[in-house]
Amino acid sequence: MLNKLYDLGNRIHLIDVFDLGLSNRTGTYVIIEDDITLVETGSSKSVPHILNGLKELDIDPRNVKNIIITHIHLDHSGGAGLLLQDCPNATIFVHPKGARHLIDPSRLKLGAKAVYGDDFNRFFEPILPVPEEKIIIKEDGETLQIGKNRALTFFDTPGHSDHHFCILDSVSNGIFTGDTLGMNCEVVLADLGIKLILPLTSPNQFKPDGTLHSLERIKKLNVGRIYFGHFGVASDVEEVFKQIKSWLPLYVEIGEKAVQLNKDHTWIADQMFDRIKGELTRLGVPDSHQIYDYLQLELPISAMGIADYFSKKIDKTHLRV
Repeated sequence: MLNKLYDLGNRIHLIDVFDLGLSNRTGTYVIIEDDITLVETGSSKSVPHILNGLKELDIDPRNVKNIIITHIHLDHSGGAGLLLQDCPNATIFVHPKGARHLIDPSRLKLGAKAVYGDDFNRFFEPILPVPEEKIIIKEDGETLQIGKNRALTFFDTPGHSDHHFCILDSVSNGIFTGDTLGMNCEVVLADLGIKLILPLTSPNQFKPDGTLHSLERIKKLNVGRIYFGHFGVASDVEEVFKQIKSWLPLYVEIGEKAVQLNKDHTWIADQMFDRIKGELTRLGVPDSHQIYDYLQLELPISAMGIADYFSKKIDKTHLRV
């Protein structure tokens, strides 16, 4: 089995969990402290990669104390129930609006099937429920002490979803952002030294204003590092903020145009791809680069979220009329 492990310093390691079969797309973070803590589980297909990573770090899965899920989309939480079988002494930490869906994942599965269609089983099954007694809810501003001199602080950060929080690490002054600050393509483009951070606007709770509000909240924390769910760490935090604030209005603009022209999410995805490809071409990225495989996978999902956002916005307008 493929195995990729990154030492990020400050006793934080990143395990590549090969989500959807791609490397450098989704990761699980391991914080080695008195209470060994994982951030994100990926899907059930990711669990063998997590266990291999723990083995390489000489960590017995039974010694994992905390498993934190930034939000309950299946590429971040789908493996939680299965992972608990190997980490029986761990507790799952989740946003208040996400807990019930870990206990009963039936609605999560329905939503993901609507997005991934025939690929759902191949990407995500099995999805096992998490026992209620294994779950702890963390409210906005609450902390978790994982070592004598290390605390994690939870911040409610809606925008990508209503059940999303980000977690600030007191030692590295880094924040685990899940999907709130989008997708970091820097590792994929490392051969060219290009930084690309794109919003993640998947259905069905995406809200652009909420995303920007959460961005500003994170910005005020003066963090030194951003740990992305997709993928890796960025130390140039201002560049992250700059790119999200640049690309997100473009996504919204394309969505508005789709409404005017009565176009669907496929058209939105094509427009997104063309605009991003134009920028990458300008930066010297060849058409054959692997970044385009990632974009072809991710942009249709983000386009669905943009279409869904405008559909709901139109419905609300009609209700008011």
